[in-house]
Parts: sequence; structure tokens; C-alpha cells
Amino acid sequence: MKISKIYSAAVIMVAALAFTSCNNKKFHINGNITEATDSMLYLENLSLNGPVKIDSVKLGEDGAFAFDENAMDSITPEFYRLRIANQSINLSIDSTETVKVKASYPQMSYKYEVEGSENCSKIKELSIKQMILQNNINAITKSPNMGIDSVDVIVARMLDGYKQDIKVNYIFKEPMKASSYYALFQTIQLGNVNSLIFNPRNNKDDVRVFAAVATSWDTYYPGAERGKNLHNIAIEGMKDIRIIENQRAQQQIDASKVSVNGCIDLAMEDSKGQVRRLTDLKGKVVLLDFHLFASSESTKRIMMLRELYNKYHAAGLEIYQVSVDPNEHFWKTSTAALPWICVRDEGGIQGQSLQLYNVQSIPTFFLIDRSNTLKARDAQIKDLDEAIKNLL
Repeated sequence: MKISKIYSAAVIMVAALAFTSCNNKKFHINGNITEATDSMLYLENLSLNGPVKIDSVKLGEDGAFAFDENAMDSITPEFYRLRIANQSINLSIDSTETVKVKASYPQMSYKYEVEGSENCSKIKELSIKQMILQNNINAITKSPNMGIDSVDVIVARMLDGYKQDIKVNYIFKEPMKASSYYALFQTIQLGNVNSLIFNPRNNKDDVRVFAAVATSWDTYYPGAERGKNLHNIAIEGMKDIRIIENQRAQQQIDASKVSVNGCIDLAMEDSKGQVRRLTDLKGKVVLLDFHLFASSESTKRIMMLRELYNKYHAAGLEIYQVSVDPNEHFWKTSTAALPWICVRDEGGIQGQSLQLYNVQSIPTFFLIDRSNTLKARDAQIKDLDEAIKNLL
């Protein structure tokens, strides 16, 4: 699970504009959504402050609907969605166009037809691609035959492949399009966290993607609020990347120095308020584990650690587990029955312990030998069981 914060813009995808119009121009959205008799169909504008209801209609047996709304004075595309309960269809509207939608509830979010708008068609393509990606990730993370480390590698590869496809075939190809703007704010759920697929907070390449669309929108839609919004996100992203790079440069673990000087000491309280120091475990082989108990993969990982602990503890293995959970009570409850050392970094994912060990993703682990010397981190270990045996 990559450490990242979620922009509010990622959830709602668009910047706010006023709904009033000084002209009589109209845009039209009509069609049929079947299998939804007596359901309320809402037309909502997706604003920076959240979805705003524009109109609604109670569907009859044929599912027919027709919305005729005032068009914006601005030439920039506007974003809307048709929604029944938790199912929705995302649309973009250019001025006075007419868009026709056909769907069947409750599969309307991915099984629908749209006519009259190239952007809406491409948004549909993007939505379906994102759903396929999410389903594939869910299948991998739930597979009983996959180790945690293997899952992280495969998911990262899936995300990289998806981003490359979207960049080449949509965003860089037509950065001025509403569909490209929409693509920037697609999200993926990893564990219990909903994260941007293109995340300018921690990825330099993703900042460039945002900047490319922002520059194009400046040309095609000068002065548009969305263009300004994109520029602000790109600028803030650049600042964040500089901070991250500076921190990495200052805190990067030098393996050659660590092998001489030992590991970086940690001292944090366990659930009983006792301070537990990492260096006090000299003489044991230590698995230093950074963990989030609120993650959906936590139980699976804890079972794996318990198996290792039961197998090697008598021979000299100890686990020093650092939680980054924000909820202290939840952490204490989750660790009450664990036999190894469990401490909590109150700073969470921004905590000092993660910075000291240059932890960029959760979960992450390190192996420390009996002399208190840091030997390897997870990315360098192919077989954890074998690596532990070699140090005992």
C-alpha cells in the first residue's frame, strides 16, 4: 500500500463553477435506464465541494428520462453524473450538446451506452478500464497462493501498466480533452485506502502528467478554473517531491555504514506503556516490521509473522513491530494477543521511525542480525524463511 494522501479533487474530479447562466442555451441529457421502476434518478454536477443535485426524476416502467438544463457561459467542459443509489454514470458536457444514455440498473455504472459525445464515450472507456484494474487487483490481493511481497510487486506492475496505457493513449494524445482531465483523478482502492492512480504528491512523473494537461487547458480554455486548479496541484506536487527528495537524501540508509555501526535505534512505548528499544535486542535475530493493522491485508500478514515467530523464536528470532495506525485503542486491541514486541509510532505514516528507515510503503520489513547490524530490507530478500535461518 503506497503511502499517500488523497486529494479531495481526486474523489470529485472537477473544480467548482457557478450554476447560473445569463443566456438561454440548454444542454440535454436523455435516454432510458430500465429495471429501475420507481427509482429516483439524479442529475448531479460534480463540484469541488462535492456532488450538487441539479435535477431528479422518478423513473417509470420504461425508464425514460430527459434533463434540459442551462448551459454554462464558459467554454470549458462541465462534469456531471447520473445516479441511482450508489450506481452512477459519469458524463462531460460541452455547451449545448445532447447526450443520450441507455442502461440497465443495477449494472448501469459499467453497462451503458452513450451517444452524442466523444468525451463521454472516452470517459466510459476509462471507467471500464479502471473497474477492470480494480477487479484484477482485488483478485490478486485475495489470492491464498500469493505472499504479501509478491502481491505488492504484482500490484505495482499492474498500476504502472495501466498508467502507461492511459498516458499514451488518452492524456498525452489529447491533453485538452475533458476525458484527459477525468483520467487524472481516477482512483484505486488498496486495502482500506482510496488513492489516486496518478498521484502528484509522491511521483515526479505524475506531476508532469498534471502539468501537461494544465498547460493544454491554458491554451484551449484560458482563465478556466479547472486549468488553475491543475496548475495549483502540479505546483504543490513539485514542492512535495522536492521535500521528499531532500528527506531521502538526508535520511537514506548507507548500507556500508550500517554494517559497521549497527542499526538505527528506535525507542517507543508498547501497549502497556513500557519503552522498548530496538538495540536492547542485541544477541537476537530481529525482524523489524512496519505495519498498519487497519489494512485489509493485516490479518494475512500477521498470520505469516506468527508462523515465523512460532518456528524460530526458540532459536533466537524476535519481532519488533512498529504500528503506524492512527487509532491507539484499535492498535492496542489488535496487538493484545500477539507474543512479540509491538510498539506504535504516534506520528503515523509521517512518523520519525519511518523517516529514519526510509520507509516508502507499508508494510515494510528489515532483518537485523545478532550483532544488531542491519542486514537487508524486504526488497533485497527473495525467501524470508531462508534469510532468517541463515542469520540464526
